[in-house]
Amino acid sequence: MTSDLQAPSNGRPRGHDFQQRPLSLAEARVLGTLMEKARTVPDSYPLTLNTLVTGCNQKSSREPVMNLADAAVLEALDALRALHLVLESSGSRVTRYEHNFMRAVAVPEQSAVLLGMLMLRGPQTAGELRLNTERWYKFLDIASVDAFLEELQDRSDDKGGALVVKLPRAPGAREQRWAHLLCGPVDAALLTQAPQTATSAATEDELINLTRRVATLENTVAALQDQLQNLNEQLGLSQPGQP
Repeated sequence: MTSDLQAPSNGRPRGHDFQQRPLSLAEARVLGTLMEKARTVPDSYPLTLNTLVTGCNQKSSREPVMNLADAAVLEALDALRALHLVLESSGSRVTRYEHNFMRAVAVPEQSAVLLGMLMLRGPQTAGELRLNTERWYKFLDIASVDAFLEELQDRSDDKGGALVVKLPRAPGAREQRWAHLLCGPVDAALLTQAPQTATSAATEDELINLTRRVATLENTVAALQDQLQNLNEQLGLSQPGQP
């Protein structure tokens, strides 16, 4: 079993070329969810199919919110396994899945963290990425986030080309956002789409503190859901809403 974003020792590097074979939206959601849960609920990782589906479809920390069926997640897992981006864990009564992103794509931990967050929450500024990834990895400052993003943008063709792009400044925005290229070229609508802005009079520090508290609560709920899922599996019970 692996933890965090470390690739399993039996995975082999592939240097996947996302320009030649981009991910589907479902594949990106499945992969990003595995990368997130490896960080936020390591005790429940690798994930079962039920836990993975729940993570893919959760309402918080997802943009867009999706409603993937079990069959769609299994199809995405099969495709990701063929690309060596996901591995199936053995030695358990229930099949579990883990990502192999760092080894397969040949990027450092910090870059994998940023790409995982971009897959889950869409285009974000460097400041937003630093805040949103606090539970995954603590970047020293925004400049360090920018440095890793620029490295991903300047990735050479022999390594598979750029993995992120810096979007033009949207109307009314102070900062430019970054988007991943793992699903192919960025949708043209994102180039001019204005980011959502806070309408309250709260200070920046208050917003940061509130975001941190919400992130902590989200991860607590996710951990409790995973623990309940594991308990149900051990007792041979089905999940609520399942036969």
